[in-house]
Amino acid sequence: MHFCFWTNAEHAKSFRILERKCSAKMAAQSTIASVKQAPKQHPAPKMFRVDRSSTLIFSLLLVCVSMFLDVLGAQEAKPAAKNYFVKLVCESADKIVTVRFDGTSATIVATANTRILQSDISGPHGIVFSPDKKTYFVSIGHGRPFGFAVKYSANDDREIGQLQLGMFPATADFSPDGNFVYIVNFNLHGDPVPSSVSVVDSNVLLEVARIPTCVMPHGSRVSRDGLHQYSACMMDDELVEVDAERMKVARTFRLTKGSEQGFDGLIPHESTGNSSAMNRAATDHGADHAAMSMTMNANACSPTWAQPSVDGKSIWVACNKSNEIVEVDAGKWSLVRRIPAGNGVYNLGVSPDGKYLMATNKRDASASIFDAASGSELARLKTRRKVVHGVVVSPDSRVAFVTVEGIGSEPGTVEIIDLLARKTVATVDVPEQAAGIDFWKVE
Repeated sequence: MHFCFWTNAEHAKSFRILERKCSAKMAAQSTIASVKQAPKQHPAPKMFRVDRSSTLIFSLLLVCVSMFLDVLGAQEAKPAAKNYFVKLVCESADKIVTVRFDGTSATIVATANTRILQSDISGPHGIVFSPDKKTYFVSIGHGRPFGFAVKYSANDDREIGQLQLGMFPATADFSPDGNFVYIVNFNLHGDPVPSSVSVVDSNVLLEVARIPTCVMPHGSRVSRDGLHQYSACMMDDELVEVDAERMKVARTFRLTKGSEQGFDGLIPHESTGNSSAMNRAATDHGADHAAMSMTMNANACSPTWAQPSVDGKSIWVACNKSNEIVEVDAGKWSLVRRIPAGNGVYNLGVSPDGKYLMATNKRDASASIFDAASGSELARLKTRRKVVHGVVVSPDSRVAFVTVEGIGSEPGTVEIIDLLARKTVATVDVPEQAAGIDFWKVE
């Protein structure tokens, strides 16, 4: 009889050798037992007798099970043998790129154009898939002067339609029912005045609401229950919560270190203090995030991303200037803690199982893995090139995909991180200035 067995056909090949070893070992032990007969003793009552061959077989069975668990554990530690697909946008190249990761290497499998302005770069910045993964939206930052949202078919990257939004539409997220897309109007090149969040009906391509918020909103994310949308205003040091049903601002939270405070509705202008005024005055229309943040109030956060936790109890905010992640209690609307992060922490992502919080560190050329519960940084991994941008985690919480813009004429890069091994396992070059990224499918 075979006492080493398995039930998962996927591991059968790995265990055939193991089974043969166990069978050979049991045969040898059985032969030894038949030759070496123990002297007969006074027989014990039947209920207390133990057959030596049964004891031997039971011991070997334990050995086989132990070996089975060891091999299984070793296999589980490796990247899953699946094909993961992501799509990203390349801001300076006007491209949409589809990347496949097979567990070992990453390759580009498709590219598409996003050119709207024929005389200039259109500047695709954000990308987000519908919940059914059949379509996706791309935000086009540049315009004359307004940007656009463009809807595409996922399978062939065919444009379905487009509509004009506000100044420099940036990050976007879908409502869980797939009916609405929330896109922040970042207004990168305009005057330092309060901007807005556009709410788009994804089916008829109609902007149904434009919700006023604060200066330079970024990092749009919707809670898992669909009740709230969050963004962070870079020049006002504010976290903004939008009531998705009423389509208006519900609460705001001041993120400036030492002045943390929650408010109902928008923060009153007189309550913003000198920090906000200094931040707005520091805005250079042609500057990048790093240059702007260096001239702000010393205690400024300069937030660039708002990320709800999987259970909805916390909101994490990336403070690009102070190099921290601020955690806000979503229920009490109060500060939980300020977590030290990498230089220029920029975008955040959370694993679907709720265990990991990912962060891209724009000025540090690295990506960080945090334990979501404790806030401890588990690993900080250097990237091949500089100016780290976006991050997304696979549905099985095994793999993170990070985009790196590169500098000048350098290509962009997608770097793939094994979250269990906490190391980079593959990279692939893509067109210039790799920016927003979202997960498509697993095959």
